[in-house]
Amino acid sequence: MTRISANYHRKGFGLKDAVQGELQREYESDLIAQLRRDGYTLTMGAVTVRLAQAFGFCWGVDRAVSMAYETRRHFPDRRIWITNEIIHNRLVNDKLRKMRIDFVAIDDRGVKDFSGVQPGDVVILPAFGASVEEMQLLVGKGCEIVDTTCPWVSRVWNRVSKYKQGDFTAIIHGKYNHEETIATSSRAQNYLIVRNLDEAQWVCDYILGAHDRRQFLTRFAHACSPGFDPDAHLQRLGVANQTTMLKGETEQIGKLFERTMLKKFGPGKLDEHFLSPGDTICDATQERQDAMFKLVADTHDLILVIGGYNSSNTGHLYEIAVESGVPSYHIDGTDCIGPGNVIRHKMLHSPEIVTTKPWLPEGPLTIGMTAGASTPDQVVAGVIENIFRIKGSENSA
Repeated sequence: MTRISANYHRKGFGLKDAVQGELQREYESDLIAQLRRDGYTLTMGAVTVRLAQAFGFCWGVDRAVSMAYETRRHFPDRRIWITNEIIHNRLVNDKLRKMRIDFVAIDDRGVKDFSGVQPGDVVILPAFGASVEEMQLLVGKGCEIVDTTCPWVSRVWNRVSKYKQGDFTAIIHGKYNHEETIATSSRAQNYLIVRNLDEAQWVCDYILGAHDRRQFLTRFAHACSPGFDPDAHLQRLGVANQTTMLKGETEQIGKLFERTMLKKFGPGKLDEHFLSPGDTICDATQERQDAMFKLVADTHDLILVIGGYNSSNTGHLYEIAVESGVPSYHIDGTDCIGPGNVIRHKMLHSPEIVTTKPWLPEGPLTIGMTAGASTPDQVVAGVIENIFRIKGSENSA
């Protein structure tokens, strides 16, 4: 266990009221507030925008951003760092840079370079959390630590720690290179990360005798704990998750491993070999997914999903949109929609950013819209305004 120094702050500095006005000016929107009052629907000319009834900033994100602003107020003359993006949103991270908050550099191998962080510097841990190794490094340097980790993430860590105490391997449903999953896996003695139901099925087939050891170690080389032995470490399992994954898929993965261990060891020994994961998908993630399923059940000409391209919860909202069969676009900011009916957007399950022109059909149009949990209302408002400008130009042409 990392010994936390006295210079560790988990609850802010009592300055929330002092920074609230600044946060409202920079991230809230009168237009979006009006939309919420009017049933999440706005019609202007031939365009109707329907917003999902849960979207945008969640409580954990709002808390993390507020704590970052409080930190600058509390330490006006100290050098302040963030170990990663505070949240997955360009606007928010750019504003923090303008507040003289530095971001720890990441080299070409994806490794963070902490060499610039000096004793006495203030270091903010993002909403996704930080690994045990990073915590040890920062405590060893004598840094002042401000921890904005979302309580839902901490809840998963507590579960993984219990697995470790019971000598259970943590099966983590998540993305092996995502900051949250890296932090979660660092708290496990043995772990295996599965990206989706297909990967989980492959592992379960291995447990029951399919595939060979070499195949396993090749396939999960970057997604398991050091020295992982699939024949020894897949005997006692507990399921955990990255909190922003699709809840339904996490539940399916948990049931799949339970059935597999039941088949291998029998009902009388199931409790010795499998621990139920419980519900560790965060409330805000689930609310936004539920609202998205409700949104796509209505009729739309197209669907727009707004949020960081590296945002897991946004990506899953986009996945729901694409699977609905309606033309759908994932953008990360207002500047993705330009004049001339142009949109720059990310494709599903691909790093590729493409440009489409024209993307808005002529004539009357109904657009479904949502935003990930790291997206401020001002960004959503800016996207809506850009759409109205494009359609207004069409009418005046």
